[in-house]
Amino acid sequence: MTSRTTRGLAASTLLLASPLALAAPTALHCGNLFDAAAGRLVGPSTVVIDGDRVKAVMPGKAGVPGATVVDLSGHTCSPGWIDLHVHVGQESNPNSYSEGFRLDDVDFALRATQYTRRTVEAGFTTVRDLGGEISPHLRDAINAGIIPGPRIFAAGKSIASTGGHADPTNGLNNRLSTLVGPPGPTEGVINGVDAARQAVRQRYKDGSDTIKITATGGVLSYARSADAPQFTIEEIRAIVETAKDYGYTVAAHAHGDEGMRRAIEGGVVSIEHGTFMSERTMRLMKEKGTWWVPTLSAGRFVGEKAEVPGYYPEIVRPKARAVGRQIMDTFRKAYAAGVPIAFGTDAGVSPHGDNAREFEFMVEAGMPANEALQTATVNAAKVLGQADLGQIAPGFRADVVAVPGNPLEDIALTRRVDFVMKDGAVIKAPGA
Repeated sequence: MTSRTTRGLAASTLLLASPLALAAPTALHCGNLFDAAAGRLVGPSTVVIDGDRVKAVMPGKAGVPGATVVDLSGHTCSPGWIDLHVHVGQESNPNSYSEGFRLDDVDFALRATQYTRRTVEAGFTTVRDLGGEISPHLRDAINAGIIPGPRIFAAGKSIASTGGHADPTNGLNNRLSTLVGPPGPTEGVINGVDAARQAVRQRYKDGSDTIKITATGGVLSYARSADAPQFTIEEIRAIVETAKDYGYTVAAHAHGDEGMRRAIEGGVVSIEHGTFMSERTMRLMKEKGTWWVPTLSAGRFVGEKAEVPGYYPEIVRPKARAVGRQIMDTFRKAYAAGVPIAFGTDAGVSPHGDNAREFEFMVEAGMPANEALQTATVNAAKVLGQADLGQIAPGFRADVVAVPGNPLEDIALTRRVDFVMKDGAVIKAPGA
């Protein structure tokens, strides 16, 4: 029997461009284990990893002949966390609105290699990227072992209506608009049912994994409204029906209540943000089983930055203030009403690597810590439709994150990740 502790893995693990694959089997000796399906801690446990899968989970500090042993006896082990709303190709800064005129996709991609590393080292082994043309390429580079990062489900370019939140020509002057020309379904801008179907088919051609629509105005777009509805229900239904043909689900960015209602009735799987959600819409989400991804982190971030002169254009600041003030109250009401909730941060609006702050905001708004962890494990896996993610159990992917102490007693420990394993390979180890 060979034995090797996490001290032996050391800092060299973090310096590799790709994760360190351990010889099978591997035994993780966890001081405590979070059972995501039950939403509770089950005490000291041994997790046996064979290749990229969990082979067995045994109580206590069990011996496993021939295994590489990773000592996590002072830690709580959880399934790798899932963030359902990120933008790995960008990160907010005071120059964000001018960078698109100065930087190329290559520049953004090189920056993004830092963001993907930060994300996975923070314990988020899976993300859904909801809008960004370089995210499918980042996904492929990570899958090929070229750069470190989380498993990415990429939407590619978001689908908008003319002048909508994801219309790439918003804010351009007449000369530039004439030069660029009016965007169409290829660029993710639609008007009418036929164009809606074409835009989904283009996303399929581009290699997307899921579809995102901007069902209402947004905070950071160069436009006045954050909440006006921007699709007809017929357009949304056409998108959802066409997406289904290709095995896609649809996520809907929506701050305003009417846009949310149309998106829910149109069949989307999740509402992103949901800032001005009414009680009527909360009841409709429960009835339809539509998931809510609240992105509290982004709401808090934009609310704070709205008070910094020059950080956002003046047309954006009032929207950012309004969303920042409202989102926590909406969360309290929606949680109390029983709306299905899954985890998402909108990282890229807020900083990459700080994703776990969302857990703290959820708890601050009244959700118990165990339920907050479930939003990023079993709940998020259901949204993705991935039956082998979100739990530490035999047959599931070997995605494990460990934090010191008990996060159910102190949720802030989720920001002190010491150990990360993705697909059976160690990304981060204590002492590194």
